[in-house]
Amino acid sequence: MEDILDILIIGAGPIGLACGLEAKKAGLSYLIVEKGCLVNSLYNYPLYMTFFSTADRLEIGGIPFASIHAKPNRAEALEYYRRVTDSEQLKVNLFEEVTAVTPEQEHYVISTSKAQYRAKHIVIAIGFYGIPNLLNIKGENLPKVRHYYFDPHYYYRQKVVVIGANNSAADAALETWRKGADVTMVVREPELGSIKYWTKPDLENRIKEGSIKAYFSSNLSEIREHEVDIQTPEGKVTIPNDFVLAMTGYRPDFSFLQKIGVNLTNDNKRYPQYDPDTMETNLPGVYLAGVICGGMDTHVWFIENSREHAVKIIRNIASLAGVENK
Repeated sequence: MEDILDILIIGAGPIGLACGLEAKKAGLSYLIVEKGCLVNSLYNYPLYMTFFSTADRLEIGGIPFASIHAKPNRAEALEYYRRVTDSEQLKVNLFEEVTAVTPEQEHYVISTSKAQYRAKHIVIAIGFYGIPNLLNIKGENLPKVRHYYFDPHYYYRQKVVVIGANNSAADAALETWRKGADVTMVVREPELGSIKYWTKPDLENRIKEGSIKAYFSSNLSEIREHEVDIQTPEGKVTIPNDFVLAMTGYRPDFSFLQKIGVNLTNDNKRYPQYDPDTMETNLPGVYLAGVICGGMDTHVWFIENSREHAVKIIRNIASLAGVENK
């Protein structure tokens, strides 16, 4: 066990890295631990994904993000965050999962899959991409059901059902169709949802011309090895099927927050308790940063509007330590 750190940051996504940059700037000792790879959530985005935001809105620590196009893609973002980590020599331990957080006198003991650390403060910036929202229907555990979509080539000449109404579902439907898949969308709502402005007309036109079949106000009710049942307003429809891409969204790891003692609301929103001025939770010295702050409302906080969390947190910690945050 090493000396007591000022801050241990859980999560090496963009906001976790931003917290590390602010801690370094303030002269505070810190370590970032991440259970997966660097910016693990972004790594799991679809291969050809393009961000809605411009490059400058994805910057952290004031470090310029140069992009070929106005809207950077996944590969450019991964390159940017690697470059930031290396150029700033951020202290990051990857593939190291936090297993326990225990209070001890005026600090915390943080146990991981590889080591144990002591820290006066903890920042939780774990994002939400690790746990998919399940359909909870028969057959969902079949190997052909995927809650993550990556490369469209895999689905060439396959009968694919895409579930969802927003960006992830739109990208999966269009990309797999363009690579030769027979695509059917199942949309719970009566119309398509919030989709990038350059994607939505494309998808609407493909549906209108019949290239992509879409069932609105409908739900998948059962999945079998070679077919699926869709409950539509007109009744049950059974269609042949090879793969199901369930683009139903994801949720934060509430069990981890509960395990360490962070209060959550009892409603279905599961909002964690924190002070919006300092980002400190009900646990003294434990802070939240990024999308985790929104509970189940995972579309409230993004990289561009939660970068300020890093500044708020480090400013508060620095003031408590009597350090001037530059």
